[in-house]
Amino acid sequence: MSPARLIPFTLIALAGAAVWWLNRPQPLVVTVHEVGHGKVEATVINTRAGEVEACQRTKLSTIVSGRIDYLPVKEGDRVAAGQVLMRLWQGDLEAERAVTQAQLAAARQRQSEACVLATNAGIEAKRQAALVARGFVSASVEEKASTEAAARAATCASAAAEVSAAARQLDAIATQLERTVIVAPFAGTVAKINGELGEISTPSPTGISTPPAIDLINDSCLYVKAPMDEVDAPRIAPGQPARISFEALPGKTFAGHVRRVAPYITAVEKQARTVAVDIDFEHPEEARGLLVGYSVDVEIILASRDNTLRIPTAALREGNRVWVRGKDGVVIERTIEAGLANWEQTEIVAGLSAGEKIITSFAQDLAPGVHTRTADGPD
Repeated sequence: MSPARLIPFTLIALAGAAVWWLNRPQPLVVTVHEVGHGKVEATVINTRAGEVEACQRTKLSTIVSGRIDYLPVKEGDRVAAGQVLMRLWQGDLEAERAVTQAQLAAARQRQSEACVLATNAGIEAKRQAALVARGFVSASVEEKASTEAAARAATCASAAAEVSAAARQLDAIATQLERTVIVAPFAGTVAKINGELGEISTPSPTGISTPPAIDLINDSCLYVKAPMDEVDAPRIAPGQPARISFEALPGKTFAGHVRRVAPYITAVEKQARTVAVDIDFEHPEEARGLLVGYSVDVEIILASRDNTLRIPTAALREGNRVWVRGKDGVVIERTIEAGLANWEQTEIVAGLSAGEKIITSFAQDLAPGVHTRTADGPD
C-alpha cells in the first residue's frame, strides 16, 4: 500500500486513540493511611450514661408524722455527724416526760423511806431474837418483830420495782422523742430538704414512696456507676483500669479502676440489659468538686499492647478485609488477622506490613482492580 493510502488509516487510528484518551476512566480519588506501629487497647464503653455517686448517701425521714418545729439547716449546708437536722413538735411527749420524771422522783423517795424502815425492822428482829435466846422476852414478840421485818423488806422491794418501772417509762418516752428527730448519721452536705417550719412531715407508708424529709450526701468520697452491656460483663473484672470523662468537662479525662461488678443484670427495657459497674477514681483528690449526678462516660481497658502493628478500625470492611492501594494505584483486596481492637485502632496480627497504604475512603465505585489516586498525589 502506498504511503498516500496509509495516511487516512493513520488519521483514523489517531482519532480513535484521542477519543479513547478523552473518554478513558478517570482514577478515583481516595484517602489512604500508612500502616504503622503504635498502642492498641481492647476496651468496652457504657451503653447508657453513667453517674457520679457519693460513697455515702442517705434519704432521711422521721419515723412518725408531725409538725416541723425545728429546722436549723438549709440546702447546701455542711453538717457534722450527730447534728440535729430536723425536729417535730414534741410538746405532748415533753409534758409526759416531765410527769414521769416527777413520778420517778417520788418513787425513789418512797423507796428510800421504805428501805430505811426495812433496815430498822430487820435490826429490831435480830435484837428480839437475841432477847428470846436469853429468856428476857417471849417467842411471840420475836415472831411479831420477824413478821414486821419481812413486811418492811417487801415494801422496800415493791418501791424499788416502782422506781424501775418509772425509769423504764422514762426510757420509753426518750425513744418516742428520738422518733421525732432526724440526726445526721455522718458528716456531709444537705442536698435536699422537703418541708418547711410549721409543715407536716409524714414518713412513707408501706408500699408507697414519698420524698424523704432530708437527702444527705457525703461528697468527700465519690465514685462512678456505669451500665455496661450484658455481653461485655464476662470480660469485666475488678482492678481493670478505666478512663472517665464528663460532658460537663469536655477534653478532661480522669483515671480510674473497676471496683465492683454487680452480680445481676438490670433490664431497663427488653432490648437494654446491662450490668452495673462501680469505678473508683485513681486519684480521689482530683474528683473533689464534682457534682453528684454528673453524666459520665466510662471506657474500661480490658487489654493493651504497645508498639504493635495497627490500622484505623474504620478501614476494616466486612469479613476482616481491607483494600490496599498498590504502587500502581490499583486497589488490592486483602484479608487480615486482627488482634486487639477498639473503636479507633485495630491490631494487625497478619496480612499487612508496615508502610503499606490502606484505603480509608468508601467511594461508591471503589472496588478491587479500580485505579485510584490520592487527593494530593499523581494519577
